Amino acid sequence: MTTTEIFTSELPVGERFAIQRTRFEPQKAGSKKIKRISIVSGIHGDELEGQLVIYLLAKWLKENSDKIRGIIDIYPAVNSLGVDTITRGFPLYEVDLNRVFPGGENEFLPGQVVHALSHDVKGSDIAIDIHSSNIFLREIPQIRINKEFSPTTLPLAKELNCDFIWIHDAVTVLEATFSHTMNSLGTNTLVVEMGVGMRLTKEYGTQLLNGILNLMQKEGIIESDEQFENREPFTSEIGDVFYLNAPCSGLFVASIDHCAVIKKGDKIGDIVDPLTGSILAELFAPNKGILFTLREYPVVYEGSLIARIFGENDAEN
Repeated sequence: MTTTEIFTSELPVGERFAIQRTRFEPQKAGSKKIKRISIVSGIHGDELEGQLVIYLLAKWLKENSDKIRGIIDIYPAVNSLGVDTITRGFPLYEVDLNRVFPGGENEFLPGQVVHALSHDVKGSDIAIDIHSSNIFLREIPQIRINKEFSPTTLPLAKELNCDFIWIHDAVTVLEATFSHTMNSLGTNTLVVEMGVGMRLTKEYGTQLLNGILNLMQKEGIIESDEQFENREPFTSEIGDVFYLNAPCSGLFVASIDHCAVIKKGDKIGDIVDPLTGSILAELFAPNKGILFTLREYPVVYEGSLIARIFGENDAEN
């Protein structure tokens, strides 16, 4: 196990910014080419779920170093300045690092940061970019992949023990993300979304750890007799995503657990007015399926996203 600074920069007032990577390798070097996987988190400073996953992974690898057959690189906190200041973007510059890839070594500081990361991850066979939701929404463990790259990334996604795989069409802004950049460079890259911003969800962390270990075992990066959990995910290939938005402002009080399989017409919750003790709106599922996004922060305004539901289009709907 070796820890390396892949990028450093001097900051005002004597401070210093660095991106750190820890590498795990087989105990015995062989002559044949081995696979490499890179696990990245903290591109957004207010998303901490990935740090828990990477901690659990690093702990497992340290305790099972004899089982490592490939190269595992971990990057727990790419935007460490954002983590330190509890901000999503890159402080001082107020930019979203996941919108300035691939960057360049002669660009402004955020561009240099993302260039260093993509340059270092380049050459990996697989990369996993772990994100959380924001403080407003809770997401079940899900993988989002670009339809353009799905022929090679979808089989990998199905090994990650997540509940839902959302395949989306390309949008111009996505070309400036880490995942699009790395996929374009030949590294099969998966984006995981789970949990809530600024929080840790222990059960989700354990779930994704099992998925990463399962994927690495299938790819020959680790060799273990242990059987890792791998649940069968829903996939948007065979259905649609339905959105439920607030029809008015107020306080959202949920009536349903997250990650619930629901029927059309099931009650999602109420929007209430604490001042008058009134129910302003009752919210019901527009479709049967799996509730994979649910409002976490209760204050809502007209149009606020309350829930996302994945369901199949059939005669009943």
